[in-house]
Amino acid sequence: MNPPLLDLKDIHEPTAIGWWPPAIGWWILAITVPLLIILLVWIYKRLTRKTALKTARKILARLKQDTTPDNLAIVSELSILLRRVAISLSPRNQTAGLTGRKWLVFLDNSVKGEPFSSGIGQLLADAPYRKTPITELELSQVIELCEDWLKAQAKL
Repeated sequence: MNPPLLDLKDIHEPTAIGWWPPAIGWWILAITVPLLIILLVWIYKRLTRKTALKTARKILARLKQDTTPDNLAIVSELSILLRRVAISLSPRNQTAGLTGRKWLVFLDNSVKGEPFSSGIGQLLADAPYRKTPITELELSQVIELCEDWLKAQAKL
């Protein structure tokens, strides 16, 4: 004998899951990835900044202990050092093309007063064109000014 047919209904599949709203994992991922990228860029800039300043301090210490009688060469090295650090720390298109008075004004922006454009710092731009040799006193003042500038860069 056949059992009586029960009042059974066909199997219904559930509706497909929509793509919106995303699950909590996607929200966390959407927030975490940009934050991680920003953090990595910040760390990279901070490390390169510290490395540039640390290297510059080492070179400055070497120049400070230099006993060669050619003070003009030392001042030229100081000028090159400051330019390298400035290019490393600031946008290249804002610093690489600066020369003369504009370069000295740029250097003044980091320290109190105007020691580069109206003080002993003018020696960085004028030294190759001077008729008189650079004295030891002038050299020590320029080195001290460069040290102050590097210290000011570390605080930024």
